Order: sequence, then C-alpha cells, then structure tokens
Amino acid sequence: MPDTRKRLDNIRKKLRKMYPQVKTQLEHRNPFELLVATILSAQCTDRQVNRVSQDLFRRLKTPKDFVNVDSQTLERLIRPTGYFRNKAKNIRACAAALVENFGGNVPRTLEELVTLPGVGRKTANVVLGAAFGTPGIVVDTHVGRISQRLGLTTHKDPVKIEFDLMDLVPKRAWNDFSLHLIYFGREYCMARKPRCPECPVQRQCPFPDKTE
Repeated sequence: MPDTRKRLDNIRKKLRKMYPQVKTQLEHRNPFELLVATILSAQCTDRQVNRVSQDLFRRLKTPKDFVNVDSQTLERLIRPTGYFRNKAKNIRACAAALVENFGGNVPRTLEELVTLPGVGRKTANVVLGAAFGTPGIVVDTHVGRISQRLGLTTHKDPVKIEFDLMDLVPKRAWNDFSLHLIYFGREYCMARKPRCPECPVQRQCPFPDKTE
C-alpha cells in the first residue's frame, strides 16, 4: 500500500500539471439543471447532452415543470441522448420526489440524493462536487477503467472502486482527481487503443496490455 500511495502521488502531480483547471463539462446554471444533465449523460457524451439541454432548459426550468410536462413531450426533447424513455421516466419521478420531499430543492447530502429515482452514487457525487463543492469520488467508465489499469483497485464494481480510491486519495482532492482521470481517459487512456507510447504516466502504470 505505501508503494501504491507513493506511485499515485507521482501520477497525481503529473495530472495536475496536465490539467490545472478541471470542471464538469455538463453545462448548467443551478444544481437542478446539473442533476438532470447528469441523468441524461448515462451512455451519452457530455457534448450531446449539452446540445439537448440547451433547448430542454429553455422550455422546462423547475422540478414542477418536469412533473407537469407530459411523458411524450419530455421523451421527444431528450431523445437524442439515448434510452430516452427510461431517462424521461426517471427524471419525472426525480422531479416529483424533489417537489414532495425537498420543497423543490436539490438536497446537499449523498444519503438524500441517492433516495431520488434514477440517482446513484455516481450522479450524486457529480452534483455534490460541481454544485456544492462537497468532496466525492465520481466513478464513471473512465475512472473505473483507468483505476484498474493503474493498479489502484482490483474491483469492477463502481462502489468498491470508489471506496478504494477514497482510501488512497486525500479527501480534499477527491473531486479534482475524478475529473483528472476523466480528462486523461478522453485524451490518452481510451478503452480501445490507449496512447501508451505517448502516455505521461507510462512509467507509473503497471497495465500489462500496453499498446506499442
């Protein structure tokens, strides 16, 4: 474990130099918009979500708006993000829960956020970190894949990966570290054909299937 921490410290230093300014790429003006955008981002790129959300948030602005809109209209508005029927169902149910249980406000704790339909730990941590500045590890596909390749976890379950990383990374750095891995995964450590020969952390990476 001490060797892993030391190796990770070197990796984190390089990632901070590579990406000195990191933030979620999902465009939003308030915590509720971020919550909806994060639900939409499942199996969809942030860029596509941002295209859809511009028109969506012009038409529907509050949880009550999403509760009152009919399902077919909402499905049509979010269709380009994929899985639109299930996402529409979750978003409407989430909005209803916000209105009924939280006065229309997005709660500020993980425990409360995960009670909302369609909201798991990943979505909750995105909202907590980006909207409220609360430390949290976001385990998306990039974070999960890279954590495994770097030997930071042996698990595939996102929650177990999250807790492994929480143990290795200082709490104050949780939000930025997640974003660093996401940025890094998009530029270098892709799922297919990672750019290992050009990778700035190649020497600290034990991944056995490096590309040449």
